[in-house]
Amino acid sequence: MIDDEPCEAIILRYTNYGEADRIVSLLTKEHGVYSAFARNARNSRRRFGGALQPFNRIRVIWQQRRRAGMPQLAEIELLEAATPLVTDLDALALAAYGCELVSVLLPEEQPVDDLYRIVVAFLSHLPEAESFAVARLLLELRLLELAGLLPHIGHCACCWQPLQDDLLRFDGHRGGTVCPRCAPDGVGVPVASTTLGSLVRLLRVEATQFAGIRLSDETLQQGGAIMRHVLNLNIGRTLKSEQFLNQLQQAL
Repeated sequence: MIDDEPCEAIILRYTNYGEADRIVSLLTKEHGVYSAFARNARNSRRRFGGALQPFNRIRVIWQQRRRAGMPQLAEIELLEAATPLVTDLDALALAAYGCELVSVLLPEEQPVDDLYRIVVAFLSHLPEAESFAVARLLLELRLLELAGLLPHIGHCACCWQPLQDDLLRFDGHRGGTVCPRCAPDGVGVPVASTTLGSLVRLLRVEATQFAGIRLSDETLQQGGAIMRHVLNLNIGRTLKSEQFLNQLQQAL
């Protein structure tokens, strides 16, 4: 349960409630993902102003609770506005996707080491990103690892032998990467051993590093296919933000 001490947070999204209130999804630095009630948020400029917007980094002052239930926001202090994201539709769409992914992959009300630092670094990187595809792959890979949902990629998930073949298969139903001897039916996502090596190396990079990382087109294509495969297995649906992001990419 969250305490009444002020805490730092990223606004992941909000939903309007009733005539003037909002339910806000926050990624807090100390407590993980939390839903909070912002009473009269759409009318009270003194308490919230225009700061209660997605992707803003804020300091939260909680309303002292008298009974159990959803915590309430008393006031917020804007620490860093997401203004640079608003000027770039592609960056904005990827930010929305990343924040929705956090909401569906990570459990609520449970602190997760490095999660807050990764999301802050991701949002800060997007306005100057050289490749949105690289940023997306890095975030998906890191979130799946933090959530404990990333299957085996460095060895065969069936026989546990080192991966020595150049062309392999990735099948989340079988636990991850599968060698040709264990996947004679050819089921799964085709992937080169070089791509898997790149993904393993990316997991060793500092978790908040997004800039200065370059990947081949093959790694981006095959790595992205693996991420889609794993996310579909665990989420079971296409996120609304992902649909919009895909539409933007197809329009390029």
